[in-house]
Amino acid sequence: MRITRMIATALPALVVLACTPSAQDRPSHLDDPLPAITTTPLVLPARPAEVRLDDVDPCGVLSQDERLRLSLDNPPTAYVEPAFGNAKACTIRSTISGNVLRLALVTEQGVDVWLDENAQVEAQVISVAGYPALTVRTPGLEHLCTVEVDVAKGQFLDVMFRDGGNTTALPQDTLCLGAERAAEAAMAALLRKR
Repeated sequence: MRITRMIATALPALVVLACTPSAQDRPSHLDDPLPAITTTPLVLPARPAEVRLDDVDPCGVLSQDERLRLSLDNPPTAYVEPAFGNAKACTIRSTISGNVLRLALVTEQGVDVWLDENAQVEAQVISVAGYPALTVRTPGLEHLCTVEVDVAKGQFLDVMFRDGGNTTALPQDTLCLGAERAAEAAMAALLRKR
């Protein structure tokens, strides 16, 4: 009985040892280090000149005709945007399209804030009126899109275009096109006023 118990105890250990490959039997690629995961950081090209936003009225950037060309038919409303260090901002609604445009003149931080890994956004480098810019999509916020234009050291123009509660929600790609069109118009106006 004692020998039977010893064999019963030793047998599973022998099976495990027999099934375990020795170091020479294992494929060598198992010992290879894992490849490093690398991502290419986005780099913005240099801006052609500085367009300072310190003394600009955000609701005066686009004229009434320019707003109408963007289908923004309501009067602009000024406010302060606390998310951007109390930046001067302006919202313009459209009863034509049901969309909303926001222009914020950020003077307390540079556009590179959107390139930081903590921003947790999807950014794509574009050009707006010859200035480096980013189209920014925030995961989970498909009802809006922003364009961030690098206008000066430590300053950027924030252009947000969002669905204002339409019966049929617009695709985010359409909202991004709206943000890019509005950013082009706003930058053209800022460059004319320089």
